[in-house]
Amino acid sequence: MPSLVRTALASILLLSSGTVAAARAETYYVDALSGNDRADGTAPGRAWRTLAKVNGFALRPGDTVLLAAGSVWTEPLTITRSGRAGAPVVVAAAGGGPRPRIDAGGVSSHAVGIINAEYVTVSGLELTNAAATPAPRYGVLVSAQDRGVTRGIRVSDMYIHDISGTNSRKDNGGIVFRAVGQRLPTRFLDLAIERNIIWRVDRSGIAGISDRISVSDWFPSEQVVIRDNLVEDVGGDGIVPRGTDGALIEHNIVRYAGSRAPGYNAGIWQWSTDNSLIQLNEAAYTVTRYDGQGFDSDFNSRRTTLLYNYSHDNAGGFLLICSPRSNDTDNLGNRGTVARYNVSRNDGSRIFQLAGNVSDALIERNVVHVGRDRDVQMVVATEWEGWAHDVRFADNVFNVAGTARYGSESGRNGPDYLISAGFAPARFIRFSNNDYFGNHVDQPDDAALPLPAAYVQSEAAWAIPVFDPSSPDGFSEFLTRHRAWMLTMLARELSAPVNLRQARRMSLFEARR
Repeated sequence: MPSLVRTALASILLLSSGTVAAARAETYYVDALSGNDRADGTAPGRAWRTLAKVNGFALRPGDTVLLAAGSVWTEPLTITRSGRAGAPVVVAAAGGGPRPRIDAGGVSSHAVGIINAEYVTVSGLELTNAAATPAPRYGVLVSAQDRGVTRGIRVSDMYIHDISGTNSRKDNGGIVFRAVGQRLPTRFLDLAIERNIIWRVDRSGIAGISDRISVSDWFPSEQVVIRDNLVEDVGGDGIVPRGTDGALIEHNIVRYAGSRAPGYNAGIWQWSTDNSLIQLNEAAYTVTRYDGQGFDSDFNSRRTTLLYNYSHDNAGGFLLICSPRSNDTDNLGNRGTVARYNVSRNDGSRIFQLAGNVSDALIERNVVHVGRDRDVQMVVATEWEGWAHDVRFADNVFNVAGTARYGSESGRNGPDYLISAGFAPARFIRFSNNDYFGNHVDQPDDAALPLPAAYVQSEAAWAIPVFDPSSPDGFSEFLTRHRAWMLTMLARELSAPVNLRQARRMSLFEARR
């Protein structure tokens, strides 16, 4: 056979095999009210009844599972079969009426599990996992173990509430993505968690877990996007990625974090990450003062950027930048954090806290409003196996109707710090061209002069859109209104248009060492 003919025949066979594979993709229907597991599931009138049928079925790339609106199951949905690029396994809702609902009820640790599978999309469901006794529980658990790179997972438009997790550990709650591997380093690539409502969960709202985070064993997840989620009334932390490079945490709303969990909690933060971009988020009403800030740049991390965020009414303050003593195993400190173009209003306790081994940080062009009833530490350096060094505050606006103080830790009283004037033993904490309005105690040396004018704040301009998470209806419209409000408020407060950034990961020349 001539070579040209062989080549043409091979091409036809390849195209044919692709067409056959695509043709094999099937849609399966599940209806808890009228289904029958003995049916073939391939039409609404031949729907399956149980999720156990789905869990045990050999789904193939491109297959879709449609769960009937109004159905309720008291068993978990567990996806262990992978799709492929361009042909994911899809689970979604079908029909009009209430969302299909999974009440795991403590029967399973997860309501939905994506376990050692890739190219999977799950959307449109209502999930609960309530039980009388707390235990490690999840709304959605995305877990990859000993499988290298796990790609193409989407969790979107989910309504997750009443998860009776345990507040004794951080790695459970609303949505958890976990990449671990004793035998084979494991990570996620192209993971998106978007447009979900997460309400009344313990302990974490959205959390990432990784076991490859040391300097010598660094295998971070990449292309991780956490965007347009509402996280409200969580026992501990709101949103916390770990073990990522170039993660984007954008336009999330976290309210009432730290409501029940003991220990230290914050609204939105990261740890053991490189190049995280945290932008256009609202963090508000964090309850605890053990940390208790709206935002936190945490340890074993480099080049975290906090940009165009709004922090307000958090008991612990606006921003914590922290790290214990660095070492050669699991902590290189906290290096190169940038906080720029953020707005803090009516936050309590500590507006900016520098704790421990923090270096090369830049805090610039932020606007802070301290209310009349607030007596806060505007900038405080605290000890955590060491002290901060090389931190610069530049071109910020500090509006204080109450009282703002500056200094370093001289003692503790529970969650609160006693401070004395000056930042020693922290070193090279520098201030330049900041504007000071109102009452400032032990104000640092600065090239700018304080202005004696009193600070008066208008309440009318701060009516931020709110959403009732007891019902998911209208959530898309709320996100649109909230984003528009944020952009308008930020442009007003910063006197400049908002220019969001794209996330990027570290280059080969910036490898951990």
